[in-house]
Amino acid sequence: MGFLSSRRKRARLAPELDDQELGRLLKSLLATTRTGTIATTDLCAAQLSRLLDQDPGDWDRRTHRISVLADFLTASRLPASWAAREPRNATALVLHAWSQAARTHAEGHPGDTDAAVEACLRAAELAPDDPTPWVALLKVARRQRWKQPQVFGVWNEVLARDRWNREAYMNMLGYLTPEEGGSRLQVLEFVDALCARMPSNAPCAATELTAQVFQYHAILGRGGYEALVARTHWSQGMAAQALDRVVHTWAQPGFLRHASALADLNLLAYALMAGDRRAEARPVFEAIGGTVTAWPWQTGGDPLTEFEQAQRRATVGQ
Repeated sequence: MGFLSSRRKRARLAPELDDQELGRLLKSLLATTRTGTIATTDLCAAQLSRLLDQDPGDWDRRTHRISVLADFLTASRLPASWAAREPRNATALVLHAWSQAARTHAEGHPGDTDAAVEACLRAAELAPDDPTPWVALLKVARRQRWKQPQVFGVWNEVLARDRWNREAYMNMLGYLTPEEGGSRLQVLEFVDALCARMPSNAPCAATELTAQVFQYHAILGRGGYEALVARTHWSQGMAAQALDRVVHTWAQPGFLRHASALADLNLLAYALMAGDRRAEARPVFEAIGGTVTAWPWQTGGDPLTEFEQAQRRATVGQ
């Protein structure tokens, strides 16, 4: 019980994952914006700039940080204020556009994202090597329901700058689902083409497993008998193969090195438990170490509760 109780105590939702500098910035932004001082925008902008302009060329880390910050600042005026004060700062423009896309997604409607499109294109001109303006534009394109030729045009701009950009692959996967702009067949073709050439530990390695979780959730959403036997999804064909391909490597120390590795391990633990592969899930929970992501655990209720219950089930009889 000592192992279980210590694990449960440490479990926490952490959008920054293991990025400690990002975690410190999130806490600082929360404290600073609460004060409501006139200098808030300048102070926060300086903090944001300091972190986001670190490690030039590490597009994976930059994309992760912008994504987390944009979600965190969805309800804040800070990104818009920073972009207005520094209209030639590509980082400020990208964060502004990304946070607008996050806000319209949270509100459930496209909203007025034309300004976000303009901000992305300006940022792309100011920082021609940076993929993040194009990743942000991809998110905006999804919100605006762009046609496929336009979306694939943006997608190709990302790939030209960052071949395995995780956020871009996840956005394209979402766009190609039947619920958005594509079909189940297009999802399968997209995943097959990726798996044929992707390094096994690329930042976008979780694309295939994410597609299978989407399909699993679609089955659950149908209700009735199909939902009752949804677990069999994970013992059949492509879903079982997707798990088999990664279950023995992802949890190995140092195998996944990208910024969102812990998010991918959460996904793997979730899928293994959904398929009742408890013994294989144990080392994955060990590797996660209590850093919980909201998705996909939130689909069953409170993500922390779902995570802890799944972890407990995985360790029963150990």
